Amino acid sequence: MISVASYLIVGLVAAVATAVAMPFVVRLAHRQQWLATPDERRMHPVPTPDVGGIAMFVGILAGVIGASAIADFDPLFDESTEIIGVVVACAITFALGLLDDIRDISPPAKVSGLVVAAIALVWFGVTMFQFRVPFLDVFVLSDDWVPLFTVLWLLGMTQAVNLIDGLDGLAAGIVAIGAGAFFIYSIELTKGNLLPQPNIGPLIAIIAVGVCVGFLPFNFNPASIFMGDSGALLLGLLMAVATSVVGGRADPDTQSANGQTYFFLAPMFISLLVLAVPIVDVLFAVIRRTASGRSFAEADMGHLHHRLIQLGHGPRRAVVILWGWAALFSTVVLFSALYSTGSALVLLVLAGTALSLFTVLHPKLRRDDAQIHEEDLVGDGPHA
Repeated sequence: MISVASYLIVGLVAAVATAVAMPFVVRLAHRQQWLATPDERRMHPVPTPDVGGIAMFVGILAGVIGASAIADFDPLFDESTEIIGVVVACAITFALGLLDDIRDISPPAKVSGLVVAAIALVWFGVTMFQFRVPFLDVFVLSDDWVPLFTVLWLLGMTQAVNLIDGLDGLAAGIVAIGAGAFFIYSIELTKGNLLPQPNIGPLIAIIAVGVCVGFLPFNFNPASIFMGDSGALLLGLLMAVATSVVGGRADPDTQSANGQTYFFLAPMFISLLVLAVPIVDVLFAVIRRTASGRSFAEADMGHLHHRLIQLGHGPRRAVVILWGWAALFSTVVLFSALYSTGSALVLLVLAGTALSLFTVLHPKLRRDDAQIHEEDLVGDGPHA
């Protein structure tokens, strides 16, 4: 089995490469005027580079090259062509996103490009084999259905990351948390001999973590660069690959070493729960825009992060709150799927309750405190 240390080295290489490339990308973007200008939907005060995906693509390539130089990963490179497929799909997705960042392309053209990337994944065998619907059955995908499910999974994941990318550091932080949790989950599956080997899922997940960690110092509020579609689509692709080759290949009927089964939290559904925050945002966006008769591609101010700001949270606090929810969902999933202890789940329920109260009540308490302070200053009646 590939050692955790080897995975962490690859993640570090991806993070360092992304961080080192970022200042060069910022200068290039300013020189070429690849900038996002402020408007009614964008909260940043000055034109800001929006092609951070360039440095992220460099980080991905560095992570793959670094892995190829470590003997532990030889089976992944020698026994399959899946890594090649991921690199090709990343190149297609990156080129598509960068073109959209620089020139703007139509939604149908963007979808068509992602379909091409999905076809590349299918061509090199980067696909799921099965999925289980809780309480129903395991569905083994035939060769006729594999391309369709790969396309739909890729479109869903890329759209989820793209839509949540609305505040500084939000998308990168949530993907880092989700990918980190999924990396731990896939390593545990591997240790329990529940995941057919070799499997590229843990490697792709840790590369996603590294790229996000290397990007976040430049993207947290106030951001010096945005990831743009070139970065958001890349992160969505990495998560689509990692979740499909782990969740779509692990045997949900097999018991782990501690007797836990994967009946309810089937591997593919764990993929969805780890990324619950952006996926919920996508579902709400579909319902909201369909109900109002607008195109799904039409931007609006109804996303989760917008609603938190409307509640009274500042941009930084809104980001940290959504990070908190992503971490909570991921932790709940990991404990539920991998461990049988109930005491930790009680603590997680308490943490969720506290986070809920802070999310909803904190702005109200702050307004009440401000109102009381104002009344103290103004006074009450003719003696004031």
